[in-house]
Amino acid sequence: MFNRSFLRLTSLALAASMLVMTGCEQQISESVNTENESEIVVTTAPETEAVEYVAALGINSNVLPSIAGVTVDDAAEELAPVNLTVGVINSVVRDLQQRLMDLGYMDPDEPTTYYGDATSLAVQYFQRQAGMAMDGICGVETWDAIMSDNAPHYALKLGFQGNDVTHAQYRLYNLGYLYNASDINGTYDETTMEAVKKLQEMNGLTVDGIYGTSTYNLLYSDEVKANIVALGEQSDLVKKYQQILINLGYLEGEADGNFGLGTQNAIKAFQSRNDQVVDGYLGPDTRAALDDPNAIPYAMRLGEQSDSVKELQEYLVKYGYLDSDKATGYFGELTKSAVANFQSKNGLTADGLAGAKTITLLHSGNVKKNTKQSSTSQSSSGTTGNTTVTAPANTGGNSGSAAVQIPQTAYVGNGGETVSGSAANLIAIASSKIGCPYVWGAKGPNSFDCSGFVYWCLNQAGVGVSYMTSSGWRNPGRFKQVSYNELQAGDIIVVSGHVGIVAGGGTIIDASSSNGRVVHRNLGAWWANHFICGWRIFS
Repeated sequence: MFNRSFLRLTSLALAASMLVMTGCEQQISESVNTENESEIVVTTAPETEAVEYVAALGINSNVLPSIAGVTVDDAAEELAPVNLTVGVINSVVRDLQQRLMDLGYMDPDEPTTYYGDATSLAVQYFQRQAGMAMDGICGVETWDAIMSDNAPHYALKLGFQGNDVTHAQYRLYNLGYLYNASDINGTYDETTMEAVKKLQEMNGLTVDGIYGTSTYNLLYSDEVKANIVALGEQSDLVKKYQQILINLGYLEGEADGNFGLGTQNAIKAFQSRNDQVVDGYLGPDTRAALDDPNAIPYAMRLGEQSDSVKELQEYLVKYGYLDSDKATGYFGELTKSAVANFQSKNGLTADGLAGAKTITLLHSGNVKKNTKQSSTSQSSSGTTGNTTVTAPANTGGNSGSAAVQIPQTAYVGNGGETVSGSAANLIAIASSKIGCPYVWGAKGPNSFDCSGFVYWCLNQAGVGVSYMTSSGWRNPGRFKQVSYNELQAGDIIVVSGHVGIVAGGGTIIDASSSNGRVVHRNLGAWWANHFICGWRIFS
């Protein structure tokens, strides 16, 4: 701590003396390194059922041609300016970001030398906590306070204002601890503090009304207990929404008003398909979504795993659309293709989603059988359509370079590895958002935090997942878990407090708090040291 402060003060003193001697105002500019776009070489390979791999983390298996959007350390100033402001690139910023992360003001991420909007906002939150002017500028006084051994950790207290307060109030409202939508006002007032106390009391935390790290983690966890219509209750309100769930295909039987496990599971399934936090409660947002005439009905989709999926697959096997050994209970690409083939031959919209019409027709027995090879057998010898992958521009902006056609299974680069069409599509979707700003709690389409970015990209790629925080990704309840050395393009990587999408070639695309935007960067030692688990989405 002493050495870091000494170096910081020395740099500031030198910078100040230079300003006095020259009488000039120092201008700090950000230099941008541009590179020529590298070319993706694509060699089409015969598609077989056995070839379902995606690009591994080898030096020759890049799916994207370049790293984009990241801060270039070579552009860092040697001497720290007197005030750290948005746009500054300096090595001391890395120390500042790490300290802000340790204190809970900034989401965990690989620290960089770039002082962006996300870093400035974290500094503002610290200044609020320390009773300082909230200007987001890290001068000598703010630096010393942050680096002090007695620096306060992040917490919301009475009288605080900010977007983080609004986010907390919104979640408290949906869990039933705030009763009125008007209570979501961005100010940590008496009403909010009492709601937090009630939350803490019902969930076994110290009841102090302070919204700190433990309360924040609880608020977005699967274990949180709500103060709302939930498991075990019986009422006309429950009966009303049971009937809606039945009409939408999420619940079977008759509405009886009893909130049992079946109702809870139906609500979770509905929430996961209708952009809700999946908690199984009938909160205000969930009730509003159920009342919406445009609510998305139930349909089994890519990425799901359940007994219902296995039953669906057994019917597809019975009518010749799927090989018997593929009835595993996991709704993968082969099952999606089989469903689409069945729908096409039986006069339904061929979207590959097993909704009420598809399931009802399968159960009726009045179907057209697949007299040819099953769709899975055909895929072993035939070829399918192309997936368009748009490579990102080297500048890290939102626009991409020319589209590259990659078949559903193709060799990419010189490494001889293969990329499934779905994995390539996911990476294309992720790369299209490089340069979009990092905003805590944002879930797209034009700003993201790390978990919101993964959630948005997967759903755009047709993989039905519910919104989960980075801690929720430690155990998403499905997908195949892989080690760090097994990571492939299209996998989800989970590190301490952060999550991203593996892009192949030893790189990742993620919404980075330290860079302040969505970036495509290398998977370096930081990721290996903080690695928790990886998840194989496509197999």
